[in-house]
Amino acid sequence: MSNLPILYIKPGCPWCDDVVDFLKKKKVSVKHVVVSGNPAAMKEMVDLSGQTKAPTMDWHGEVLADFGVEELVPFLEERNVI
Repeated sequence: MSNLPILYIKPGCPWCDDVVDFLKKKKVSVKHVVVSGNPAAMKEMVDLSGQTKAPTMDWHGEVLADFGVEELVPFLEERNVI
């Protein structure tokens, strides 16, 4: 089982694409979970975050929901990731 943070995404979501590209550029490893067409993954994300919007991140128990790169940067800086 992976100990990576989980990033819940939806294909075609521009915010998801931007976040995935940003994390790649910064060499931050995460496990991608596609929630579209996957009821179990969607339920997991909703149970975790209380909402259905992607991207949503589970960073070792800390949740960042419905965000873009502008919200992700301070979240990762606070955790000394970037």
